[in-house]
Amino acid sequence: MDSIKNVGIFCKQKPGISEEVLGELTDWLRQKHYNVLLGPETARIVGTTADHKTEDIPSRVELIIVLGGDGTLLSVARIAHLQEVPILAVNLGSLGFLTEVALPELYQTLEVVLKGEYTTENRMLLSAALVRDGKPIRNDFVLNDVVINKSAARIVNLEVRVDGQEMTSYRADGLIIATPTGSTAYSLSAGGPILHPAMKALLLSPICPFALTNRPIVVPDLSVLQVRLTTDEEVQITLDGQIGYPMLRNDYLEVRQAPTPVRLVQAPGKNYYQILRQKLHWGIPTDDQKTH
Repeated sequence: MDSIKNVGIFCKQKPGISEEVLGELTDWLRQKHYNVLLGPETARIVGTTADHKTEDIPSRVELIIVLGGDGTLLSVARIAHLQEVPILAVNLGSLGFLTEVALPELYQTLEVVLKGEYTTENRMLLSAALVRDGKPIRNDFVLNDVVINKSAARIVNLEVRVDGQEMTSYRADGLIIATPTGSTAYSLSAGGPILHPAMKALLLSPICPFALTNRPIVVPDLSVLQVRLTTDEEVQITLDGQIGYPMLRNDYLEVRQAPTPVRLVQAPGKNYYQILRQKLHWGIPTDDQKTH
């Protein structure tokens, strides 16, 4: 495990919270003689200028701290995974399945992590390549999911192949291809199962399929998925709910496991099932149950 000397911080602008938290954290780290790197957007929160581009920070640090919610972590993961830098995700008050560390636990957790006394969990990413006229025109990485979604009122037709073998043709409002990490995001709302993040699998969940027999399906992690649009409907591809671009008729999206994972620092004393119980309110009596 590398000795930590350089720490990168990415922070979401949250009025009344982020400026104070970020300022205190950078001061605390510098007093302990750590070199702190901030990207331009994060530096603006505390009224300073950045010496580094956002995309350059992961290659210059041994630890990344993310202050925000799951959305902030998703955007950082897409630029940090190639360096496999451990990421400590701190929740600033949103729901957050991925941001395990609560704000009151920040400094207690950091004392442990900065000593190197921590474990990381590898989270699979997906590589999503859009192919048009036989040529890939873009390739992106996602931590949660790739969503193919209709823009107009009519349903779309999507042909799906797995490792070159025909699987099905969906007539639906869209299709979600998720990692185990992303199984608790949009896919869960579409009726998909929850997959433990350590599982080696990809999850396909149709959105409002025309045929009720089109159910979510789990395939092995080494599968290569090809999804072809066979109608002229307006269709949008969305990556982790943040990046979007159009898909045209006869385009196909090729999705596979990315070559490198994201390394998330595990919060001491917490486990995945504890987080599920907390976030999904499992085992908490309803109002009706409380009255009986």
